Amino acid sequence: MGFRLLHLHLHGLFRSHDLELGRDADTGGQTLYVLELVRSLAARAEVDRVDVVTRLIQDRRVSADYAQPVEAIAAGAGIQRFAFGPKRYLRKELLWPYLEDLADQLVVHLQKPEHRPDWIHAHYADAGYVGALLSRRLGIPLVFTGHSLGREKQRRLLAAGGDHQQLEQTYSISRRIDAEELALAHADLVITSTRQECDQQYSRYGGFRADRAQVAPPGVDARRFHPGSVDAELSDVEGLLTPFLRQPELPPLLAISRAVRRKNIPALVEAFGRSAVLRQRHNLVLVLGCREDPRQMEKQQRDVFQQVFDLVDRYDLYGRIAYPKQHRRDQIPAIYRWAAERRGLFVNPALTEPFGLTLLEAAACGLPMVATDDGGPRDILARCDNGLLADVTDREALQDALECAGSDLQRWSRWSDNGVEAVSRHFSWDAHVCSYLALMQERLKAVTQPVALPSSPTSSIGGFQPLGDRLLLLDLDSSLEQPDGDALKLLRAQLERCALGILSGRSLPAARQRFAELLLPEPKVWITGAGTEIHYGQESEPDLFWSAQIGVDWDRAGVERALADLTDHIELQRPEQQGSFKLSYTIRDAGEEILPLIRQRLRQRHQAARPQLRCHWFLDVLPLRASRSEAIRFLALRWGLPLEQMLVVASEQGDGELVCGRPATVVLGDHDPCLDDFRQQQRVYFASRSQLPGVLEGIQHYRFLGGRARHDQSFT
Repeated sequence: MGFRLLHLHLHGLFRSHDLELGRDADTGGQTLYVLELVRSLAARAEVDRVDVVTRLIQDRRVSADYAQPVEAIAAGAGIQRFAFGPKRYLRKELLWPYLEDLADQLVVHLQKPEHRPDWIHAHYADAGYVGALLSRRLGIPLVFTGHSLGREKQRRLLAAGGDHQQLEQTYSISRRIDAEELALAHADLVITSTRQECDQQYSRYGGFRADRAQVAPPGVDARRFHPGSVDAELSDVEGLLTPFLRQPELPPLLAISRAVRRKNIPALVEAFGRSAVLRQRHNLVLVLGCREDPRQMEKQQRDVFQQVFDLVDRYDLYGRIAYPKQHRRDQIPAIYRWAAERRGLFVNPALTEPFGLTLLEAAACGLPMVATDDGGPRDILARCDNGLLADVTDREALQDALECAGSDLQRWSRWSDNGVEAVSRHFSWDAHVCSYLALMQERLKAVTQPVALPSSPTSSIGGFQPLGDRLLLLDLDSSLEQPDGDALKLLRAQLERCALGILSGRSLPAARQRFAELLLPEPKVWITGAGTEIHYGQESEPDLFWSAQIGVDWDRAGVERALADLTDHIELQRPEQQGSFKLSYTIRDAGEEILPLIRQRLRQRHQAARPQLRCHWFLDVLPLRASRSEAIRFLALRWGLPLEQMLVVASEQGDGELVCGRPATVVLGDHDPCLDDFRQQQRVYFASRSQLPGVLEGIQHYRFLGGRARHDQSFT
């Protein structure tokens, strides 16, 4: 039996045909790469099935194709769309609050034997986050490809004059970087396009391990990208471009990219406009995606187009520049060949280029290049010897490279031949897929996964029986802190119809001592030590599976050493507050600004640990795989209890982890203001009352103990 593979590609618009490449910043080269990779994998005898999970979108502004739950790509390959978050189309930076929901759905889906893959390949940070959760919970090996990385984006934007607050508002850059750290810490294999990505970009992450990274350059589809035009396609391209040009026979400088700042297209227009040599010798052709109503564009796209239009005016480039408003995807290979027929050049002036698939497409069609002296273009030129690199941040250097590259027709012919031959040898899809499968098989042999749960829910543990069909999870440190007597009586009556679970940051003995004062029924399960310990029933039977899972890569002594010199900021709490999987500190000066410092220190010392701030003053450092949220999901898997049949209560800072995903959640009336950010979550109810009265209000709201819930928010 062959491999079963699952790819996660969550943002943008993904379908099996007519990709809307360049529609926005989220539907670009990554989309095409994933689609072509899946098609090529499905054609291999070693692969039994390959699927892509993406987002289901119901929005009149986009095609109804994206609302289909299932779509075929090829024999043995398909798309599976899952709804998470609002129904409408969202840019990727707005998807972060809803990824837990998708992970919860996929855990249920992948538990079925017919759906379980041999490995998961996550593309980009959002999919990396979900992939890490799935790998952690189900023990499925994870492959991660970042495509572009948040730390590099942050570095370049700050160097260009951006500020941290703006980056957070526009790009959610901290969440992206944290997701990349999580994905790299869980990844059994990291696939990059170039050695530079490993050495200069991924290496800046604490979770990155160089021994788990491999370079596998993407492939080019030789059926589409090849030299030699036919009259019909040349005529088609001429109809698209020549209406813009006074002398359409001149060699074009061709750029094909999305209209985003990173692609640096205005710099190319300015270099062309300032050079009398380039204006006399060449036309400039910009294929920047399709644009409909400018009002529907993202602001970044509008800004780039406006810069281009302003430069065309400033240098009076009318008749020398073409920028078609619409084009078909199937015209792209013909556009490369049209440019090669006229002995033009392909130009990629991007500020940063992790790989540059368009460079290979152009080379396969016999079109030499002038490209940014960065990352992928360096690797491509080293193998293809088909053009020049330039420092695109230096306007004169870019101009000189363009003038030089177009000055020698004999050299142009040699570059053209070199590119065609080198792409066929080094960058074919066959070569890429062979390398890809070989890497997977090699890594799978070496993978050591966390201790896996039994394949079916366990029926007993130390004589303890499963949790029943409903579980109410209360926080001993908040919702039960100062209980109202009448509310306690009502709660006791309610607990006759469901199981009780207790959450606490305290140790189990301390939690038991406090709980005994409440005279409530014995909890079925205790989640203590801020989510690092699980015990069952009156006998406090520990769950050794949980301890084994969260202990992977945990080095408590190493964490303590990493933070030992931060005594001006944090102070260790008393010994009774510590645990085998928990270091607890008190913050000397309350404020969330301590968290970036702690994360940085842990990353620098390569510690698989995560800090968590609670109630503004208390800091717990836990294993990377441990949290109250993960403990709850462990219980769901361990005992076969659907998350939808659990009710969780949140009220304090640090409870945000409890609010996301599929469990029903009640936020109490006296909650910390930070929880207001979760009001748009689908299964979150904000109670009007506080403490236990608010808990009872939530139980009634969800009809948790029977009947149909009154309210389950849906999105429009």
